[in-house]
Amino acid sequence: MKILHVISSIDPGGGGPIEGVRQLRAPLRERGVQVQVCCGDAPDAPCVRDSELDVIALGPSSLKYGFNRRMVPWLRAHCEAYDAVIVEGLWQYHALAVWLALRGKRVPYFVFTHGMLDPWFRDHYPLKHLKKSLYWLVGDYWVLRHARGVLFTCGEEKLRSSGAFWPYRCREVVASYGTAQPPQDSAPLREVFLSAFPAVRGKRIVLFLGRIHEKKGCDLLVEAFAGVAAAHPALHLVLAGPYDTALRAMLEQRIAAHGLSTRVSWTGMLKGDLKWGAFHAAEVFCLPSHQENFGVAVAEALGCGVPVLISDKVNIWREIVADGAGLVGPDTAQGATACLQQWLQAEPAAQARMRIAARQSFARRFHAGQAAQRLLDIIHGAAEATQPVHHAAAG
Repeated sequence: MKILHVISSIDPGGGGPIEGVRQLRAPLRERGVQVQVCCGDAPDAPCVRDSELDVIALGPSSLKYGFNRRMVPWLRAHCEAYDAVIVEGLWQYHALAVWLALRGKRVPYFVFTHGMLDPWFRDHYPLKHLKKSLYWLVGDYWVLRHARGVLFTCGEEKLRSSGAFWPYRCREVVASYGTAQPPQDSAPLREVFLSAFPAVRGKRIVLFLGRIHEKKGCDLLVEAFAGVAAAHPALHLVLAGPYDTALRAMLEQRIAAHGLSTRVSWTGMLKGDLKWGAFHAAEVFCLPSHQENFGVAVAEALGCGVPVLISDKVNIWREIVADGAGLVGPDTAQGATACLQQWLQAEPAAQARMRIAARQSFARRFHAGQAAQRLLDIIHGAAEATQPVHHAAAG
């Protein structure tokens, strides 16, 4: 089998979709599948040159919309060399290009929405939602309408997505999502991280790792940390990931106002051993996000045996609760504080049980091998979870 992923960009700074593609590559290859990725990046872009993926780079693209005049002709000419095409995400030209190019072709395409239909965006960015509503009527509605399947990472994402836009008509499929087993040699990896950031050595690390974006609730985490810091002097907050300069400045002002500047470390984006060392050095992982369709970093933390403190807007929260692998609260400062306090007040034996449950939850639900097999089942038409065409009520 041969699969083509189509994505606007493979730049890892753009968020989770390309990381999902990367994580699926190895288990798909183990199952005899050849995977290629078509993107709108320039062929000489660093993210293309450095990628381990088999990349077809058709860029550079133009506009924020990612318009690329080469994409539709290339897809028309080459799509039938593939058994399936997977559209990674919405609201950019690559999704429309697949729909335009594959009309009348034998090859089916599927769409991974990656949380991009979540109503949080409608409620918090009403002007952007108005613009998206226009895109929806002339483009993205038809992209989803004619897809062989619209893929959601979990039932919660599917539930939240179905009423965000009207009209809404597509073949909904709850797929799966996951990541590779993280490296388990915790002691040397932990030392790599602690050597790079000596200020956190000997501390009880509360870790956030991901894009530092307003939807991630980093401001809530800062307030929660401030609420418990005085009672737990060894506690140290690590904020790891790429950030917007203005948002970081605002967060640093809040941190300084609480007198906690020396107890918060900013690492920037972490990769390789530094990233895994951060997970293995952490006591707990926090993501009080306002919207998260899956949360690859949540799964990675679980795979490292690190309990997760997340909001109920991280769409896999029900699975975390069911497995006892973490704590869940609302996406408010009070909710984040309550989760952190509950963890800190737990008996050591209870914390140890949660660490064991974290690893078990990863193995049961979030390993990339399971996600790859589920995707193949869907492509082959063997999955029974495909839902009938769904018509959302108007309004």
